[in-house]
Amino acid sequence: MRRSFRSYIPTTILAALIFYFGFQAMTGDRGLLERAQRNAILAAKTEELAKLDAQRQDLERQARLLRDDSLSADLLDERARSLLGLADPRDYVIRTDR
Repeated sequence: MRRSFRSYIPTTILAALIFYFGFQAMTGDRGLLERAQRNAILAAKTEELAKLDAQRQDLERQARLLRDDSLSADLLDERARSLLGLADPRDYVIRTDR
């Protein structure tokens, strides 16, 4: 009786491992059932990356205009007025409370 029971131990262990890995393949963090959620997160992150890339390119363009070799007078005037809080006498200023 004991010998016949011992012959089933490797089969039982193998079946338990197959069940465990099969269960994880279906329901784990990277399982088949989580694929839709991963794809949604990937799409959102890709969209965020595109926005950040566009913002970075805009900042690089502005930084390039502020360099000594290609100084843009309009951009410099705009930044100076913004930082100092000044306005041209011909400008309309609308004050808002923060």
